[in-house]
Order: sequence, then C-alpha cells, then structure tokens
Amino acid sequence: MHPGLHHIDSWIFDLDNTLYPARTDLFALIDVRMTQFISNLLGVDAVEARRMQKEYFYEHGTTLSGLMAAHGTDPHEFLAYVHDIELDRVDHDADLVEAIARLPGRKLVFTNGDTPYAQRVLDRLGLGGSFEAIHDIHAMGLVPKPDPSAYTGMCDRWGVNPKTALFAEDMVRNLKPAKAIGMTTLWINNGSEQANAASCPSFVDFETDDLSRWLGKFTGELA
Repeated sequence: MHPGLHHIDSWIFDLDNTLYPARTDLFALIDVRMTQFISNLLGVDAVEARRMQKEYFYEHGTTLSGLMAAHGTDPHEFLAYVHDIELDRVDHDADLVEAIARLPGRKLVFTNGDTPYAQRVLDRLGLGGSFEAIHDIHAMGLVPKPDPSAYTGMCDRWGVNPKTALFAEDMVRNLKPAKAIGMTTLWINNGSEQANAASCPSFVDFETDDLSRWLGKFTGELA
C-alpha cells in the first residue's frame, strides 16, 4: 500500500462519474430528464428550462436544491422522474470490483443521488454487495455536497473518523469540504462536465483519470 494511505481505514466513494467512467455519460440521460421536469413544472420551453437547471446547479449544489428553494419541489417526485433511465450503457467492471474488495477497511458510497438509483448503478457494475452503506441525498437532509454539513453528517451517521478516511470524487469542488475536516482526497479527473477544473488544487491529495487502475496500483494486484 502506498505510504500515504497506510492510515486509511474508511474508503468513501462518490457514485456518478467516479465508480463508472465519465464516458458512460449517464448524466446525459439524467440531464434530459431534468430539463423535461423543469419544463413540465414551470411551463417553459426546453431552452429556458435548461438555463434554469444549470443556474440552480451552480448556485445551490444540485438542480434539486435550487428547485426546492425556488419552487418547493417535492424531492421524491423529482428524483424518481430524473432517475427513470435505462442503465444498459453501464458495464460490469470486474477490475474495480476486485480492487475495491481488496481495500482494507470499510467502504461507503456518498452520493447526491438517492439510494434506489445508486443501488441500480452498483448492481450493473457488479458492486451491489461491495459497500457497507449508501449515504444519499435523503440521509443528508436534502442538503447536498459540497455543503459541509453533508460531510460531517455522513461521518457522524456511520462513525467515520475523517482523519483516517479517503474520499474519491469527480467534482473537484466537492473535495474541498472533505479536506477541511481531515479526509485524504482523491480527484477522479476523468473529463466529466461537472469536474470543471483545469489543475490540481491544494485540497487534492491524489489525482487519477482511472479509478480501477489507481486502486490496483496501490493494492499492488492489478497491472
């Protein structure tokens, strides 16, 4: 194990564009559903709905948070609608399943999505039984990453010591609050739209464009 990781006893992973490659592009399908939801909800055309969607995302952390703040949107209704997508583009990832199984300690998923969607994705990847828990947007009290309360709440709920935890995430802004409470951070810089960063900032400890390869390298088992 890499010397900078000897102290890690909890491995925490974002879901989308982290546990599967950004090229899978599930978000493109979800993005269309979000635009449709806003268009239907507010009676605006697709162009205006998409503009509002992106505005809410950047100002509130998630489109859902913006919709709740501005329009009192029911989160269960929104999440069920936008996650009603086919997952046939998600491939079983035997290397990742093997690498995560070899990690010493606990493993959790920490996602701004909801558990039913996350479980469907994990099952497609072959990771359905690989994690102790999924800490989702409902567990966060509907206050998403990167709000600091999401991180402290996750640690409190599952008894995670942030100083002995690693958090892997494709959205670099979501790593800053993790680092602030003492987590080791891994940026999955795989070109996802949401990453939105050109270089490695000070709150990123490790960086990779391939999670399977990175984990394999540090467990010493995969090529």
